[in-house]
Order: sequence, then C-alpha cells, then structure tokens
Amino acid sequence: MAPPADGMDVDQPEKTGLFADLFFVVVPSDSLPESKALEVVEQLKLHDAEAVVDSLDGSGTLSLDDLTHIVSNTADFPEYYNADDKMKPVVKAQWIEHSLAKRKLQNPRQYSPDPKYFMSDVVVCCTGLPDGDAEAVQGAVLAMGGMFSIKLTSQVTHLITLSIDSDFCQTAAQKRMNVKLVLPHWIDDCVRLGRKISERPYTLPASELHTATPSTKIPYVYGATPVRGALDANPTSSPPPSPSVTRKRQSVFRNTKVALSKDLGVAPPHREALEEVIRNGGGKVVNTAAQCTIFVCKYREGSEYKAAARAGKHVGSLGWLYDLISKDRWTSPFRKLLHYPLAPKGIPGMQDFKISVSNYTGESRQYLENLIRACGAECTKTLKQDNTHLITAYDKSEKCTAAKEWQVHLVNHLWLEESFAKCKVASVSNSRYTHFPTRTNLGEVVGQTEIDREVLEKLFYPPEPDRIDDRSSDITKVGLKRGNSKTSNGNDVRTPAASRFVALEKENITPSTTNSRKAKNAATAKLQEMTPDIQLYEKERKRVGGVIHGGRRAKTSEEPSEAAEAPREAARKRTADDMDDSDAAAEAEKKKKRSKTGLPPVTMHLLVTGYDRWKDNPKAEDADKIALRQLGIILVNEAQRATHLAAHRILRTVKFISAMAYAPEIISTDFIDACLDADELEDPQDYKLVDKVQEKKLGLSLTASRERAVKNRGKLLEGREIYCLDKANGGPDTYQKIVEANGGSCIVYRGRKGVRVKSYRAGSEDAGSANTDVYLLSPEGDGNDLTKLWEQFRSMVEAARMTPRIVSTDWLIETAMRQEILPVSKYEIRE
Repeated sequence: MAPPADGMDVDQPEKTGLFADLFFVVVPSDSLPESKALEVVEQLKLHDAEAVVDSLDGSGTLSLDDLTHIVSNTADFPEYYNADDKMKPVVKAQWIEHSLAKRKLQNPRQYSPDPKYFMSDVVVCCTGLPDGDAEAVQGAVLAMGGMFSIKLTSQVTHLITLSIDSDFCQTAAQKRMNVKLVLPHWIDDCVRLGRKISERPYTLPASELHTATPSTKIPYVYGATPVRGALDANPTSSPPPSPSVTRKRQSVFRNTKVALSKDLGVAPPHREALEEVIRNGGGKVVNTAAQCTIFVCKYREGSEYKAAARAGKHVGSLGWLYDLISKDRWTSPFRKLLHYPLAPKGIPGMQDFKISVSNYTGESRQYLENLIRACGAECTKTLKQDNTHLITAYDKSEKCTAAKEWQVHLVNHLWLEESFAKCKVASVSNSRYTHFPTRTNLGEVVGQTEIDREVLEKLFYPPEPDRIDDRSSDITKVGLKRGNSKTSNGNDVRTPAASRFVALEKENITPSTTNSRKAKNAATAKLQEMTPDIQLYEKERKRVGGVIHGGRRAKTSEEPSEAAEAPREAARKRTADDMDDSDAAAEAEKKKKRSKTGLPPVTMHLLVTGYDRWKDNPKAEDADKIALRQLGIILVNEAQRATHLAAHRILRTVKFISAMAYAPEIISTDFIDACLDADELEDPQDYKLVDKVQEKKLGLSLTASRERAVKNRGKLLEGREIYCLDKANGGPDTYQKIVEANGGSCIVYRGRKGVRVKSYRAGSEDAGSANTDVYLLSPEGDGNDLTKLWEQFRSMVEAARMTPRIVSTDWLIETAMRQEILPVSKYEIRE
C-alpha cells in the first residue's frame, strides 16, 4: 500500500469503546490511593477515554470546562462545588466497573459521593410486600441515591421483607449471600429523618422492634463520630495541631495561599505556630483576602470576608483550619456547621431560648452544646421548667418525661442543625424534628447537616449592587424558580415541589459567579431529569405513616397500642436506570400485566379494631390486606385518616375511642368477611354496626355520638390540659392518644415541684365557669402514694384559682365515646 501523499491526514481508527469521546479526571483520596487511581486511568484508556490523575486543588492548568466526568470516592476535594455548579458528574470508581459490566453508562446520581445521596451504597430488593409498598420503597430509595433491583442478585445489599419465610429469604440463606434482611420500617424512618440510620434494630430474624421491651436500654454505637474535628468553630484556647517530628511532611496546603483574619483572636505565639505549619506544608501565608485562596475568620462579616466569599475563595473557621492540619486531608468548610465562620449575632429569634441536651454523649454532646451557644441561645446542663427546648437522641428518659410534663419542646438534633444551617429558627411542628425511631439513638447521625450556601450568599455576601444586573442573566438557582415550566416533550414540571426537595436534600447550592448560559441550560435539564424522582420522594416523605404499611403489629393484641400499619396507595412506578436488560424486561412485563389488571382507585380508608380473623395470624392479615387493596380498600392505622371504622361490636379500645373524634362511618367487620368471600366491593351501608346491648350498657347512641362529633370537628377538648397519673390503667400513653384526638393535651402528673397549671385559652367556645375545671385521671384506691399525689394536685390547681377534678379514666373514655363533656359526679374519686 502506497504511503499517503504529503499534507494529507491519515485516517485514525474509529473509537468504539464504551467511554469514547469522554474526558475523565481521577481524584486520589484515602479510599482511592494514587496507585489505585492510576489503575483506574489505565482502565478508562483501554475503553477509549481520555483520563488523568489530578487532585483538582484549583492550582493546576486543568479547566473543569475541558472534562466530562470526575471520578472520586469522596466529595471532599477543593473543586467539588465548582464542578457541581458546572453540572460535571462526580462518580465513585464503582460507576466504571458497573458501566463496563452492563455495557452502558449508568446513572451517575446513583454513584455520587455527595453525602446528600445518603443511600448511594445501598441496593434494595423487596420480597413479600404488597405492590404499592414495594413501589413506594423503590421510589424512596432511588430519590435518596440508592438503587433498586426486582431480582435477588449478588449486588443486592438489603432485602426488604416482613418475614424470613419468603422464597428470596430462603435463597439468600441457602446461598449464604451477603445481604441484610431488613424490615421496611427502616426505609420509612430513613425517609422521615432524611438520614441513613443503622439497620441493626430492623434486622431479621431477631428484630429489636419485635423483641425489645420498653425497659430495654437503647444501645449507643461508640467510636469515631462525624463531628470529630468539628466540635468548636473557634478553639483559640488550644495551641494549633502540629505534625510530629517523625510524621511525613504535610501536603494539604500545597499550592495554597492562606490569609488569617484579624478577628480570630489568636495569641501571637499560636498565630506564629499556625503560619509555620502552613509554610511547612507547602503553603504561603498572605495578608489580604484578595491574595489568598483560603481565608480563615471567626465571623461572617467585614469587607475581607465578603470579598473572599464573593470571589469563590475557600472560607472557613479556625476549627476547620485545625482539622485540615490534624488530618492532613482536604474537607470542605461547608461540610460541617462549625467549620464555617459564625453569624455575628447568632440565629435571629434564638437569643431567648434556653436549651438542654439529653441522651447524646461524648463528642456529640459537646458539639451540640457548642452549636447552641453559636446560635446565640443559652445551653443549660440541667432541665428546668423555664427551659424552652430539650434536644434528645431518643424520647424515653426521665428528662423527656419531665419535658412533656412541663410543656418544653421535645426535638431531635436536626432541629438545631437545620436552624443553624439556614440561619432561621426551624418550626418545631415539622415532624422531622419530633421523630424518634423506636430503637435508634440519633447520636449515630449527628453532625451530617451542611451549611446552606444559598442562605449564606443571600444574607451575608449578596452581590454588589453594580454587579447584580450583570449576573442576573447568567446565574441559575436550581429549584428556586417559581411556577410551571415545560419539558422538552411538553409535559408540565412543577418546580415548587422540586424546590422543596432541593431545600431539604441539597443544602449547599450556590451558583458560580462565572456560570454561563450553557450552565443555565444544563441546570434546567438536570432539574427536569430529577423531577419525577423528586415528586415521588416528596409524595412518600409527606404521606402519613411513611413509605410502608405492612407488619406494624404490637406485641400485645388489641388494647392501647396496636401498631399494625395499613397498605398505602400505590406509588408511581419507576424503573431504576441501573437495571440490566433482563431486569428491565421483567419490569416491562410486570407493567404490561398490571395495565390489564391494575389496582382500582381507592374508595375507602378503613380502620379495623377487634377483628378475630387476624388475631395471632399475621400471614392471613397480610394476604387479606392485599386482597382488600385489589377491591379499592386501603387499611389505615391512624384514626384521623379513616373514612370508615370496622369492629364486631362497640369496643373500649384506643382505636375505636380515638376514631369517634373524626366521625367515620362505623361498620361491622362482617363487611370485611363479605368482601373477601365475594371478592368484590360490597356496599358498606348494608353493614352498619348495630350494638344495642353495648349502647344500653354505656348509655349512648352511636348515631347521636357521630352527629356530635361532626359538630365538634375534633375540638371537644380544645384548650384543655388533662393530667394523668402514670399508674392509670393501661398507662398514660393510652389516654394521651384519646385526648389529643379530641384537640386537648395530656400531661403525665408525678407531683414534681414547680409544675404549674397554665391558664386556658381565652375566648374558647366553652369558656366560663365550666372551663375552670382541671382534670386528673387516676386509678381508684386509698394508698398513701395516691393520696399524697391527689393532695399535691389539688394544691397546684387551687393555687391557679381553678377547680381540681380527680376522676377515674372512665370519665375520659365515655366523654370521648359520647362526644360531650360529661359531669364528674359519677366518676369523681374522693378519699
């Protein structure tokens, strides 16, 4: 073959590898050492990619605009947020292996090292769950960054199930697969908290949710905590960390210029030591924010701070600088709350708060106490009646009981962290802050909240007035746009829902000052791509009862706390992008079949109590729930959600009594039998509950009680505090549910000193002399302990110029059943 003529190009062989035309940068880290990073580069090149190893510390000649992907097992490298702003995918090294194994590029979001995708190392498979529950679990896991498989493969890390009797569970045991068998309650609690908590209490076969008793101590996982090295924003009293003589030379400051602000308050000897450590690590100490790449200061104020923040410099606290030195590893100052400079006046509205901490230990407790002070609130070592908040890792302790008794706000640490992150007092009515998983110590997940970068820019370094107009056309703030937009196929995208998701899960999006129109378009495309997952996640997160329904059975049968969850409406179906072809084919077949025999619309939310068919027979219960859902009936466990209440007779159970406040249609459990036997939806009007014997015995009419409930609208006890002795039959939790269902508040009374009766709300509908009665629910008896408590209660109430009423628990039960406040003469207890 003749050589080519001069000046003519030689045809290059066409690149056909999976990664052809892609440019990767591999960032080394502790979990991806440089030797391994070089191997990854060679693997990428074998499949026609361009790839290099680079630390991306911002000092090299490599531009983010030139590359297509970043491979890193951590989000802690200097250019991470710039890459995120420019929509450059950052993926773990595992993404390469899985893409090659499945011969197609995988969804990068499922392999992101960003902590906001806290399920990114989880692959879930469901077995033995109703279809609607399995789909809800799938949607939640995908939205949290995990993956879902419809088949049990070697990649599955968690098998979500209610029982170990299913075929998948047996297969996993026989093949000795490395997979955890976990109750769906784990997914539910992770969604509610927005954090990945330990699977330990939910793991079958010996789940603590089934085996633990109320007195069983909740264990705490000791060891390194996420807040280590981030306990204090300004540790001026301690000398700076210094590498030992035998330690290798530090590299974290290589190619950096560090400016130390004058507001740090560091003593001259300490400051000199800091500067020496920086220089020994390859860095340079400069005097102004204009010269530096790292600016260290105490407060978010002053011209130097604003200039550094606006220019995209790395701005952090002294505590952050100490952490860089001690670990010799880069971490972003946005990652830990106290690694960023403090708000000079604390968090608006928190100056009058008195906050105590309970059930957090060691570093977690120290961190929370420092965070309270950084917010401008007072941190108290002990809990007193004048405290405003108690932050606790779980809600079963003497302090928690006292807080409820004194009407002190009981919240988890997320309330404090997110108030600080957004520089705004979070609402204590948000269920995320009052959720305490049954067997979990939330100290395990303390310190995982990041600073909200958008809030920082808005409040502390907004654009200079003469630059706002120049930036407005280029800056894209993902998720904050209001109103509707259109996708490329013409479908509506509800951006308000998307913005709520971003605010919850992505707390650190700040647009780069150099964003181009291309970045804006990419942001819109990314938002549209995420919208289905966002909407599904929001739907499942906000739904009462969470993402699952099945298997929540109390260890006792029917009395006070039945915990069997009910099926939920089928969630939107969504297939994971990472499924292989066989998975996708199986899911397509599943969808095709369901399109012909799809679930009917929900026509009834049914609350069931005292149903003998399900007593001690959980398998029959699960099967019947699935069959009822096929008929349009969803079983619920919350009285406020029920449109119908089913019982075989009038019962004095918590479910029945609480449901009366919401005026559901009351039907016989014969209705359930008839629907199941006929395999079709019967008319509930034909099965209205008739129980003349119990009506006569209790002196009530179900029809009249329901009519009064409609008028009361759940406000029968509104504005009232009902006190209850912890020795009351069934325990105070029983009566708390009944009182709260009727709009009141229930307080456990133990005769503590300093407890005071609060005045009833002025202007309540039944204000007047009758509303000065204050009730104490008590067992009958003449023991010395009871007599003493009665006397203390009377003294407390009379001191408030009100009338004490010590009554049996029957007064509350029959008041709630009749839906009218009954006179106390029949129920009052006297010595």
